[in-house]
Amino acid sequence: MDSNNHEKSKWALPFRKKTGPRLHKDDITVVDTGNAKKAVVATALGNAMEWFDFGIYSYLAVIMGKVFFPEMTGSIQLIYTFATFSIAFLVRPFGGLFFGRLGDRLGRKKVLTITLVMMAVSTLCIGLIPSYASIGITASVLLLLARLVQGFSTGGEYSGAMTFIAESTPDKRRGFMASGLEVGTLVGYIAGSGLVTLLSYLLGPDRMLAWGWRIPFFIAAPIGLVGLYLRNHLEETPAFEAMEKAAQDEGRQKVPFRELLKVQWRVVLLCIVMVCSFNVVDYMVLSYMPSHLTAVLGYGETEGLLLILIVMFIMIPIVLFMGYFSDRIGNKRIIQGGLLGLIVLSLPAFWWIGSGKGGMVFLGLLCLAVLLTCFEGTMPSVLPALFFTKVRYGALAITYNISASLFGGTTPLVMAWLINLTGEPLVPAYYLIAVSLIGFVIVTMWFTETSGRSLRGSAPAVEKPHEVHEVLQEPEEALWWHEEQSAIRDQLSDSDPTR
Repeated sequence: MDSNNHEKSKWALPFRKKTGPRLHKDDITVVDTGNAKKAVVATALGNAMEWFDFGIYSYLAVIMGKVFFPEMTGSIQLIYTFATFSIAFLVRPFGGLFFGRLGDRLGRKKVLTITLVMMAVSTLCIGLIPSYASIGITASVLLLLARLVQGFSTGGEYSGAMTFIAESTPDKRRGFMASGLEVGTLVGYIAGSGLVTLLSYLLGPDRMLAWGWRIPFFIAAPIGLVGLYLRNHLEETPAFEAMEKAAQDEGRQKVPFRELLKVQWRVVLLCIVMVCSFNVVDYMVLSYMPSHLTAVLGYGETEGLLLILIVMFIMIPIVLFMGYFSDRIGNKRIIQGGLLGLIVLSLPAFWWIGSGKGGMVFLGLLCLAVLLTCFEGTMPSVLPALFFTKVRYGALAITYNISASLFGGTTPLVMAWLINLTGEPLVPAYYLIAVSLIGFVIVTMWFTETSGRSLRGSAPAVEKPHEVHEVLQEPEEALWWHEEQSAIRDQLSDSDPTR
């Protein structure tokens, strides 16, 4: 194969002909439902461990500040604690670049196994770090290093998990099954926050400060071993295997991110905005809110933690319902509804939270949580579908983590800093409204509905053999991304006539 054709093959597929989309029954994947369910469980467990760590760190933020930053006081101490939490997000894009490219070359399964081990080990290490009182500033530095390792591994973990589930499930059930990934998020967060709440109640503040805070971090090791076992027994995704089979005669070829940005800049920007909208409300509700209730509004630690714990339990079935509903009416409508809800209800929700009345506080938290489920139930299936199979893991990992680093993980730090600067407890509501307005405009203008459709660059995936015949009746719809792929090839050829 000459070099010009080799370059074009980066975006080509064996069943895609220049004269129009052609589809053979052998191109269509009949998904093994059992394998698909195993994929959901194994990837969700890894995500649960990631958020188990986020949960215990967020719920222990006040204690962590006293252990590692004792020379600071009040809100300044909280800012330093969240700065350590947020700084790990600076390396997430590098982790996404490294593991994403690796996942597109070596396979999704292998990389997800590596990231899980790194996450488990680094979380365990946090529990082993001596306090500031024992080794001084070295303790703060070691905490920072452990968080950086967590951030680097997380850069490949979540985007890889989304990719793996999206490529392992039938098109018509992708929304529902992929929403299981976010159930893992909530289960991990509930486990982490519930454990901290229980320990705080049983041990009391003095023993929690002395040694009790370490216990949740130690539990990361056995969770990691269970996840490692499950992931080692997974099969590679059908979409990746089909891509590998097609690439046997042409060799492996990298697609530089700058080239992706050049030909799909609108998709990259769309992904960044969608991830921003999702992550800001996610980290606002699940990571920042426990400390907001305690440090800003003066609630008792146990009371505030318990309220959010109950809200997260309620969220689990709603997330699955949103995923199921997105397969029926379309994921675009669910996302738009969530964004509109945040624009209208963010201020009332924070008024209720700040009222000091138990029932009103719970109502405000629940309002934000239900709106968050609009994204948790759809994004794991939506984001992988934005990119073509050959670059999906790498492109999603880089784009997702750039946005998550800039706008998601920094949310607790930015909120703590702005409230300290302005003295205005409604700052989080204004922040949510601004982000949601931008998100609604971009999603409405640029996002193409993907529910029930094949992933970009892949043939359809069905659940039952009899569905194959139905798909073959409409090849244009089955390969709906055909014209988009042709446009990309034309752009590459126009920008470099030698291709």
